[in-house]
Amino acid sequence: MKTLFRNKAGRLLSAAALFALSASGMASTLNQNVSWTVDRPATTTKYRVVAYGDSIFAGYNGSISNAARYSAPTVDAEYLSARWNVDVESIRRAKSGAVARDVYENKIVADRSYMQAASTRVVSFEMCGNDGLQARTAFKEQTGTCNYSGLDAAVSSCRTYVAAAMDYINANAHANTKLKVISNLYYPGYNADNVQSSCRDAATGQTVNMRDRFLPAIAKMNYWMCEYARQKGFQCADSFAQYMGADYDSNGDGQIDSDALRYVAGESEASYINRTAVTLRATLRDANTKFVSSSSSFDYIQSDDTHPTYTGGTVSAGLWGGSTGTGAPRYSSFTNGRSPIWNQYGHERMGWALSVYQPASP
Repeated sequence: MKTLFRNKAGRLLSAAALFALSASGMASTLNQNVSWTVDRPATTTKYRVVAYGDSIFAGYNGSISNAARYSAPTVDAEYLSARWNVDVESIRRAKSGAVARDVYENKIVADRSYMQAASTRVVSFEMCGNDGLQARTAFKEQTGTCNYSGLDAAVSSCRTYVAAAMDYINANAHANTKLKVISNLYYPGYNADNVQSSCRDAATGQTVNMRDRFLPAIAKMNYWMCEYARQKGFQCADSFAQYMGADYDSNGDGQIDSDALRYVAGESEASYINRTAVTLRATLRDANTKFVSSSSSFDYIQSDDTHPTYTGGTVSAGLWGGSTGTGAPRYSSFTNGRSPIWNQYGHERMGWALSVYQPASP
């Protein structure tokens, strides 16, 4: 029951997963801005949701000229449109390949006017994937004695710009905004990283398992995304839990795996890292095989082993500018707050995770 949309050109550019060529030089980044309005029948009232990020929110699919029409923020807008029975304009200001600082400075700050509109009701963002993935690439290329400072620097940069982004959104989003939310990181390449390094640890003289090194770093980033959200009036859509854990209890601990992996408000960093990267590590699964039951799975990751799968076609976004479009909702209503395909594609799952925090009224 594997369902996916794959594009093998996905290795060409990046975002919360492919890598910029250089942090200091000419980076491999691509603006992919889209406006898509979910146009419901029998209403002319329209509200706006604004999303900032890298290639994940952009809906990157390997193309320099188009992206997924229904990336996670627009899926979220579709849920909101049904909940409020209004038209919803989904504004995606995204830059594929951007590290956290780039998203903050050149999207959230530079494109602040989009969230300052009086019609804005939701502001969401995601970042840090490229910080981690650039550090991962550099670490994989090391020989001799392992140097872990790049991973530490990626975590530090993520913390800095996530906090700055939340503060800036709090100060600049229109007063009519009802919800602010961040989506944290899933782990692309989880299975592929289960190999030994070419460098050797200074203390042991042995090579190290790369997944053993990368998983705690991602856990630290994810903890601070959700913890800062708690501190600063945001919600945290836990994409790590949604992508990396099964939707059934695989270890018999009485909890559905994807629920057990979620950030717990108020827990310590040490507790979160130990729970997700140690205690529950045996329940983690590569998101290429997302189990929605003990016998059924879907592929949440495109063939680049990085970006979420999607359905619903594409829109112009990229080298020749962004696009604006309008379309009827794919579904008129959602049973139990979920579309029929909510768990079948990566972007559908992330969009649903964003939607659970929507307020009851505009």
